[in-house]
Amino acid sequence: MPTTLDMPTASLQEAPGSSELRQLRRARGADRVAQLVALTMLLAGPAMLCLHMAFVADCDVWWHMRTGEWILQHRAVPHTEPFSVLAGTPWAAYSWAFEVIVYKLFHWFGLPGILAYSTGMVLLITIALYRMVSRVQSDFTVAVLLTFIPMFSMGHLLTPRPWMFTILLFVFELDILMSSRRTGRKAALLWLPVIFAIWANTHIQLVDGLFVLGLAYAESQLSRWWKGAQRGVGPVWLGVALAGSIAGTLLNPYGWRLYSVAHDLATQSGALNKVTELQAIPFRSLPDFAVLLLALAAVAALGWSRKLFSFEGALLAFAIVLSFRSQRDVWVTAVVAAIILAGSILTSERRSAKVAPSAVAIAALLASLVVSAGFRMWRISDQVLQPGIDKAFPVEAVRQVAAMGITGPVYSNFNWGGYLIWNLRSPVVIDGRQNVYGDQRIDRSVATWSGEPDWSTDKELAAAAVVIGPVKSPLVQLLRTDQHFRKVYEDQVAAVFVPQR
Repeated sequence: MPTTLDMPTASLQEAPGSSELRQLRRARGADRVAQLVALTMLLAGPAMLCLHMAFVADCDVWWHMRTGEWILQHRAVPHTEPFSVLAGTPWAAYSWAFEVIVYKLFHWFGLPGILAYSTGMVLLITIALYRMVSRVQSDFTVAVLLTFIPMFSMGHLLTPRPWMFTILLFVFELDILMSSRRTGRKAALLWLPVIFAIWANTHIQLVDGLFVLGLAYAESQLSRWWKGAQRGVGPVWLGVALAGSIAGTLLNPYGWRLYSVAHDLATQSGALNKVTELQAIPFRSLPDFAVLLLALAAVAALGWSRKLFSFEGALLAFAIVLSFRSQRDVWVTAVVAAIILAGSILTSERRSAKVAPSAVAIAALLASLVVSAGFRMWRISDQVLQPGIDKAFPVEAVRQVAAMGITGPVYSNFNWGGYLIWNLRSPVVIDGRQNVYGDQRIDRSVATWSGEPDWSTDKELAAAAVVIGPVKSPLVQLLRTDQHFRKVYEDQVAAVFVPQR
């Protein structure tokens, strides 16, 4: 019987290949850490950029906050106009939930609360977009690019507006539809009525989401005859989802009236040429060309795969029409192109490096912590944000008007009306709510502020108790020498006139 000294020593040595296995495991571990770091940076990046820009000088956020305050004070939503010279006319605060949220954030945190809304929504949109893309595209690098480029292209939209809810909910909807069509799983469709119920209380562009859902339902109906159609979950389930989603949109304080508001906004074409955000893409910046690149790449991808005449083709056509008609809607093409390209770009199995859902959750948590730290790093406060407000709005002019005790109608312009609603609490002639005033009143206001020949015939100008306008505007120059008005205040931003009674 051999002693322990006589036993073979091979068992004490490493098994062949174990060293290479450990190296492979270490390499994979290092890759996962690198992916986690890169994903955290991707998810936090757009929100950190939004935070660094520190933009709270939005023209419309003020009347939104005033509406939220009104709702909380009256414990109801307004059904008639309460803030302008048109008081008493029918009006629906279709973004009432957003307005309550942004008002409460401002009430609790001041100006940083408005910025917290923007950065938080940007973070959620980035996470949702990456999740949608990565479920279709297994290559990590490609998924990162198809998240970064769309977010970059919509950078000018990352402002404190209710359309942030529309972008987020649209991504959720598209993710569910694409996944259900691809896998045939029906359970996720049950979330659509919930999504549309939230949508109906935050932003009017829910109609865009319903149109896309209608396209998916139409495809399912045509799948028997249309070779390019994808059967997915079938027409019955998509029909139920569509009916449930329409019912979900009715769970708002205005019911069917919301669709009447959407129709009025869609047919109010005059504002398209006068409101900058509603005008076509100017192609003067890199984000504009990024949208064009995404659109062209998506068209090429569908053409290469012979899917131009498909649900994806119809969806892309719808997105391009919306986005190129109004730069406020460039996000539609960015999101749609991202999911089309994600499903079209093929990668080799060796290069595929899909991140586990747990890693995405950890990266999202880490990104949230990074963004929270950003508030401290840049010392975001009212004092930091107020100079931007002072440059964009008549802050001191409002103080002087209040000190003089001037009350009554305020002759405002389109951009400053919301700020005056929030600060002066006097009825304004016009503000950013285009559906309240209509094309005719907007045209009249623009003509007067532009100093067109008939400016002095503006009845609302004659009836105003005070005029507050940009110091360099044509109307202000005319009022300086007009015998019917007297200047009572002027600074580098605004001038104030009162009528000579």
